[in-house]
Amino acid sequence: MNILFNVDYTTRFGEILSLNILNEADGSVAERLKMQTLDGRRWTLTVKKPLKAGQHIDYFYSVERNDRDWRKEWLVSHHRLVISAAAETWTVYDQWTDIPEDSYLYSSALTDCIAQRKQKAVTPINARRAIVLKVKAPQLRKGERLAVSGSDEALGSWAALKIVEMTEQQPDVWMACIDASRFKSKSIEFKFVILDEVKDVTPLWEDRPNRTIEPAIPEKDGAVVYDLGTALFPIYSWKGAGTVIPVFSLRSEGSFGVGDFGDLEKMTDWAAQTDQRIIQILPINDTTITHTWTDSYPYNSISIYAFHPMYADLRQLPPLADAGRRGYYEAIRKELNALPQIDYEKVNDAKLAYLKELFAQEGAKMMKQQAFKDFYTKNKQWLVPYAAFCYYRDLYKTAVFAEWPGHSSLSDAEKEEFGSPRTKKYKEVAFWYFIQYILDKQLRKTHEHARERRVILKGDIPIGISRYGVEAWIEPGYFNMNGQAGAPPDAFAVNGQNWGFPTYNWDAMLADGCSWWIKRFRKMSEYFDAFRIDHVLGFFRIWEIPADAVHGLLGQFSPAKAMTREEICSYGLNFQEERFTQPFITDWVLDRIFREHADEVRHTFIEHDHDDLYRMRPEYDTQRKVEAAFKDKTTDKDIWIRDGLYALISDVLFVRDRKNPEMFHPRVTAQLDFIYESLWDCDKEAFNRLYNDYFYRRNNQFWYGEAMKKLKTLTQCTRMLVCAEDLGMVPDCVPWVMNELRILTLEIQSMPKDDTVRFGHLSRNPYRSVCTISTHDMPTLRQWWDEDVQRTQEFYNTRLYRTGPAPHPLPGWLAKEIVSRHLMCPSMLCLLSLQDWLSIDENIRLKDENAERINIPANPRHYWRYRMHLTIEQLMADKEFNDTISTLIKNSGRK
Repeated sequence: MNILFNVDYTTRFGEILSLNILNEADGSVAERLKMQTLDGRRWTLTVKKPLKAGQHIDYFYSVERNDRDWRKEWLVSHHRLVISAAAETWTVYDQWTDIPEDSYLYSSALTDCIAQRKQKAVTPINARRAIVLKVKAPQLRKGERLAVSGSDEALGSWAALKIVEMTEQQPDVWMACIDASRFKSKSIEFKFVILDEVKDVTPLWEDRPNRTIEPAIPEKDGAVVYDLGTALFPIYSWKGAGTVIPVFSLRSEGSFGVGDFGDLEKMTDWAAQTDQRIIQILPINDTTITHTWTDSYPYNSISIYAFHPMYADLRQLPPLADAGRRGYYEAIRKELNALPQIDYEKVNDAKLAYLKELFAQEGAKMMKQQAFKDFYTKNKQWLVPYAAFCYYRDLYKTAVFAEWPGHSSLSDAEKEEFGSPRTKKYKEVAFWYFIQYILDKQLRKTHEHARERRVILKGDIPIGISRYGVEAWIEPGYFNMNGQAGAPPDAFAVNGQNWGFPTYNWDAMLADGCSWWIKRFRKMSEYFDAFRIDHVLGFFRIWEIPADAVHGLLGQFSPAKAMTREEICSYGLNFQEERFTQPFITDWVLDRIFREHADEVRHTFIEHDHDDLYRMRPEYDTQRKVEAAFKDKTTDKDIWIRDGLYALISDVLFVRDRKNPEMFHPRVTAQLDFIYESLWDCDKEAFNRLYNDYFYRRNNQFWYGEAMKKLKTLTQCTRMLVCAEDLGMVPDCVPWVMNELRILTLEIQSMPKDDTVRFGHLSRNPYRSVCTISTHDMPTLRQWWDEDVQRTQEFYNTRLYRTGPAPHPLPGWLAKEIVSRHLMCPSMLCLLSLQDWLSIDENIRLKDENAERINIPANPRHYWRYRMHLTIEQLMADKEFNDTISTLIKNSGRK
């Protein structure tokens, strides 16, 4: 079969168009073929393929410059040629596809969950001459299908009863294959039409002038395919509402002291019952490092693939054969499930013990099943290292793999041993394969159930990985292990955040096309139809903190354009290297920080340097050394002195570049420190100019380029709906990238991105955004309301437009108004925490508002243990509350 591809694309000198034919198995490029042109605009290529009727090929076009990819088409909706007629020669007229403004409509969230359309196989016609019309129609809603009507007899002559129905050949792409002998006209006018699945009473016609083509009808044998762009209809943009809640926070009558995947399935039922369309969760990966409550932090995963064993729903598994053991675990389950919060250690100890007993009973039988064998084969690449990691972690009682004798890395021989069913090592780790198989099976079931209920499951991809995890162990080249990732100071944490994660070696990741990230995203797409990119700013630049620092103040953006001495001086600041890069310690500083303890600090922790300046003693000259010195000291005085020493060490005006010590970065929020206070007014002014230029202008174009290198590929490697958390110190280039790649932003009224207002205007939210009241890192609405009375009063008067004093605590009727205002905003998604939904009803919300908090970012050792205070069954049974939510959602036009 001969296929002649044609595409119009105006190139520059030296540019060449290529046709990229995709491998059907994994979507990789199987063939790359250079095209020809006579005028630099119309590019052509003839390809021979042994295709039969009903088969297809997928492909995309790219531009090469100097033998390198310069530009590619949008990859989410690639071209597909379906052999839908008996012709041996096919001529294809394509259009170049850039990422469309409505790219979100092509996501699986919209096509598979909301519209719930399932593509049918194209039935080839028995004709050797054919005209194929192809068009994108992403606006179609549930129960609708596409058709075409036109002036020619082959298209029904505009008669409503003779409309030609089309077939959806791939998500949102429709086609009609028509016998060419039926066409009577040389020039044809036509439009696309939406038909209802049940009643075809009033078709919805395309909202544009008639389309016109002059079909090149083959004389003997051949088919001609026309790519006709996008059909546009007068349909309002879709908006949806949903709930944000960690899986661990779910509570049902039958759960085991912690939420599980079975509870998540029940939660999707509640969402559907109340006309919500999204459930967003926090990361669900395994975080088991110490087997203590400190592992409750869900963003410190030991594997980017493996799920946490605590999410296994024991109710879906075969019961233990021993009645006595069943009774024993049932008593533990009831005890743990009755607790107001999660007892992380007891829950995990009990569930793991139960799963081990079940494995002894059922494991051998289950692992002989073909379903398990298929799972193991498909996931072996990550499953074996994960199981080996768990084995050594428990064997040596530590996750610090550098301390595992002879196993600081995983050899190929060990991989083979742990991965071969005939070996002793395989049998010793088979339990971990068994658990991950169970978790995979249960989450897939939940995902399918959510789709059936038209509920989008939205996952969360953490920006970091644990330095004591599988990926750091087996792929250290992808990470900078001598750095710590975090965030600069913000409203959540005045000292910045130090997450402790290693930073990414982006040079290595980009060298292989970000395959590490692509595999991660594609694995996630097996369970979710939307996802949140945690701290998307990390793809522009990460806040990298020295290994010897505790707080985040001594960090620097990486990558970033550091400053030379000469550049610093060019701003009018006399650069004094030693003074500006060493802790500024004088008597008046000591007295201000330590007060009555100043003399003790002088004698114990510092020593005289010169003139009126001191320096830290060598044994206390880093924050990590101070942390170690105060490890077991917990009195108020000790905490005061320890935190004061942290502050002394970070009291610098500049930090040295981590790669080139002869270059410098201004220290973030240095204006709040004593070194800045000591400057002359003219030097303060010069530093402020330098500071603002560095953080908000100097790196903008550079960071834009860095983000596009990564995010352009990653956002197109799956059909998941892409959302991002873009809060913090946001440079101007972030909105550029978010808009260009059509990523949904995060909008919070109490944290406006417009620095000219104190509270955001909900009516100004962009459509392509997620609106919320609070995140897991923030106080809930009720907490926020009582935190700062003056701030609340201003919000009450200026945003709720009410007079008089604001009521405290927040009454349910007012919470309902705030929720309603958020639902009415233009944002595509309005996702509220369960706590904020519950705030509207004083009869069911938690009495203690402070018990609703999930995380406090300023505390790196926070215990993540919040749990619903009522069961999902009780929630679903509360008709009055659920009717209120449903009414609010319907009135806002979200459905």
